[in-house]
Amino acid sequence: RFIAKPCALGLKVQANGPQKAQPNAILEKVFTAITKHPDEKRLEGLSKQLDWDVRSIQRWFRQRRNQEKPSTLTKFCESMWRFTFYLYIFTYGVRFLKKTPWLWNTRQCWSGYPNQPLSPDLHYYYLVELSFYWSLMFSQFVDVRRKDFVIMFTHHVVAVILITFSYITNLTRVGTLTLCLHDMADIILEAAKMANYCKCQKLSDLLFLSFAIVFIVSRLGIYPLWILNTTLFELYEALGNFPAWWVLNILLALLQVLHCFWSYLIIKAAYKAISKGKVAKDDRSDIESSSDEEDTGSRSKTPHSTITTNGTGGANGTNGYLSGGTCSEEH
Repeated sequence: RFIAKPCALGLKVQANGPQKAQPNAILEKVFTAITKHPDEKRLEGLSKQLDWDVRSIQRWFRQRRNQEKPSTLTKFCESMWRFTFYLYIFTYGVRFLKKTPWLWNTRQCWSGYPNQPLSPDLHYYYLVELSFYWSLMFSQFVDVRRKDFVIMFTHHVVAVILITFSYITNLTRVGTLTLCLHDMADIILEAAKMANYCKCQKLSDLLFLSFAIVFIVSRLGIYPLWILNTTLFELYEALGNFPAWWVLNILLALLQVLHCFWSYLIIKAAYKAISKGKVAKDDRSDIESSSDEEDTGSRSKTPHSTITTNGTGGANGTNGYLSGGTCSEEH
């Protein structure tokens, strides 16, 4: 509110949200009480009732759904907040870890276990990270619902359980390595989003490709060779088989499965970016297109009638549209 919003306005980020649908009592009632995604049969029924062509009704529902989505300004502020947090916590993690012996020698993660002291710096690092992941898990229900909602929710749940479990069992040394490694790529991702919202396409493309490289190297390379190697083999060699070993490695392996899934999506998007010369639309986009094939194809030849049946009456039409023989370009 006090930092991100002025920055966004200074960068001329668009403050208004998606185009609003024109008021219509019948369609609004269907949208709020019945369904936001009417099927073909219902669309045909509404078309006969309102004397609209089906494509206009589809467009109205699309605009009405988008109307509830946040503006570009709101999304910029959210990304700037996350960018600031990730940058801060990653910097803090690097400064903390470079003073520890287990950064370069992962066997030190298990030296003296379980009688390892919990330093104030490590305690603070853990609590801040845990608080942030709790906030992400709850805010996901009130934020824009994205296509990978289930996957993201699973990731947040696993992260919270993993942080809590490692804290309780004092497996915090390897936990700090895992947290720092995961924060690395998120900084670049949020920066790429902000550049995209500012319409700096070339910078956004460059940051996205950088994010793709860092994500794949860190999650598919360093993570299994560095983190999983020490938890699967070095921990087993040092302490043998015990229940916490199984729980820890199952959770870390589940994270790796999620990494593989996201890497597939990132590689797919990066391939489109290279082949087309720009980053393609994110598969997780939260805004539906308001001009899909309907706007590129031929428009319906059936004009809107000057008389409709929603019972609101008026000289300019009963639903906010100008009455006339043809549909306007603004509509």
